[in-house]
Amino acid sequence: MKIAVISDIHGNMPALETVTADIEKWQPDQVIVDGDIVNRGPLSRASLEWVLTRQARCGWQLVKGNHEDYVLECAAANGAKAGPDYEVRQFAHYAYEQVADYVPLIASLPEQQSVYAPDGSELRVVHGSMRDNRDGVYPQTTDDELREQIAPAPALFVTGHTHRPLIRQIDETTVVNIGSVGASFDGSRALSYGRFTWQPTTGWTPEIVRLPYDFARVESDYQASGFLAEGGPMAQLMLVELRRAGGLVYRWATRYQEAVLQGKISLADSVRAVLRDEDLRPYLGFPGWSLAELKE
Repeated sequence: MKIAVISDIHGNMPALETVTADIEKWQPDQVIVDGDIVNRGPLSRASLEWVLTRQARCGWQLVKGNHEDYVLECAAANGAKAGPDYEVRQFAHYAYEQVADYVPLIASLPEQQSVYAPDGSELRVVHGSMRDNRDGVYPQTTDDELREQIAPAPALFVTGHTHRPLIRQIDETTVVNIGSVGASFDGSRALSYGRFTWQPTTGWTPEIVRLPYDFARVESDYQASGFLAEGGPMAQLMLVELRRAGGLVYRWATRYQEAVLQGKISLADSVRAVLRDEDLRPYLGFPGWSLAELKE
């Protein structure tokens, strides 16, 4: 038995096409898409329709991630398109506009998928943890917390959300974070996904696969799709995240989110302030903001 699990596509079509081709060569018995198909990237609609086509044709199974929830929150908003609250979520509203007609389908996505081997052992897939789809499993997560995150413990617990791949054993459970197809945060731009093989003599065996993809094309998509122009200043931050293969939204949030929401600083100025950090200078430039533009 062979199971492929992919997660955190985030509207990155070049990466999605690359991982799909690799999966088709491997020929698993089942493919599970572990959430965050949309949002945080330029081509949410194309990515969603790509996955839905394979769900219909090949039986791919889907899980709802927190970025699908963000799109649903935009659908439920009162339509205001101004003010700090809207600006902080403008990138999500951009994704919502792309996939608005799919909102009922997105809302119906399950929170988990499970596959059972012939011996009854469970491979369980959730986006974050059993507690919440925004509750990530990290290398520094303590054993006690991890036990809570996976309870009731299966033989194999598969997660995503953090964009950082790992394999970890806790008691009788193998925990695998498969990382991200569309926006790796572990210092390598290569996409990652999970392959899981069950055999009678060995049980479940996990593997994390890393693959390069057409990075120049996704940068072009940021501009050509309108995401940089219409997704607000956070889209600029996300482009730099993609280039450095490391997260920046948390850095921004700890410094400026409260002040932005209180109207003490504009979102654009706060993002510019973060992007002026010395360690980010190598990742600036077209199609995003240049260092000269950050000095305005």
